[in-house]
Amino acid sequence: MKNISILGCGWLGLPLAKSLLEKGFSVKGSTTSLEKISLLEQTGILTFKIFLDENEIHGDIESFLENSEILIIDIPPKLRGNRNENFVAKIQNLIPFIENAKVEKVLFVSSTSVYADDNSTITEAARPHPETEGGKQLLETEKLLQNNKNFKTTIVRFGGLIGGNRHPVYFLSGKQNLENPEAPVNLIHQTDCIGILESIIDKDCFGEIFNAVAPFHPSRKDYYTQKATEFGLAIPEFDTAKSSVGKTINSIKVESLLNYTFQQPCL
Repeated sequence: MKNISILGCGWLGLPLAKSLLEKGFSVKGSTTSLEKISLLEQTGILTFKIFLDENEIHGDIESFLENSEILIIDIPPKLRGNRNENFVAKIQNLIPFIENAKVEKVLFVSSTSVYADDNSTITEAARPHPETEGGKQLLETEKLLQNNKNFKTTIVRFGGLIGGNRHPVYFLSGKQNLENPEAPVNLIHQTDCIGILESIIDKDCFGEIFNAVAPFHPSRKDYYTQKATEFGLAIPEFDTAKSSVGKTINSIKVESLLNYTFQQPCL
């Protein structure tokens, strides 16, 4: 039986933990919320209240990592609004604890925001060139983990996340003058996020980088117009006067190396 610790049992981490438990894994999970501890414990997850900041780690991180063969890090940078944290420093604080616990493998949940919008089709061979602060910090964190020789790290760069009550059309509904109407969408369903992470674990595929986006790339205008109509929402309006910029994320490596078939190829 593999022992797995999941740092961040939120929208993705919690259902992933449940799925791993059903497959016979022993799972520890973390949350920053006291209110969520009982929810996680009810599912059979050995739960810890862990909070990373730029200077220290709050909570029993040693027990959280003890005897774990695999650590899954699923805590995105919080850089919206006035919040401008140093995400890289948070992970730097975590690394010595990973080393001391002798964790063998790390799965880091990253994002396709590490790539530039240059109207190209992007594989894992493309050189990342992030344009946002979040993308820059994620790329720096990826390098920090992959360059560490004490454990093997696999990076998974997810596209836009959808599933459950989460869908970008709710945010875009009714908005006007949205940019890049002809840019392709790069999305992935929660079901496939879990499936890909589990395939990496099952095939022991560490030391790799994977793009993870459904093979479905209609234009933003066409897709979000259709989804707003389907959900009974106000249709977003796009500015077609300017040229669109974007990218098409290619996830063929997920299909070839992991032999993974997308369960939700059309979103």
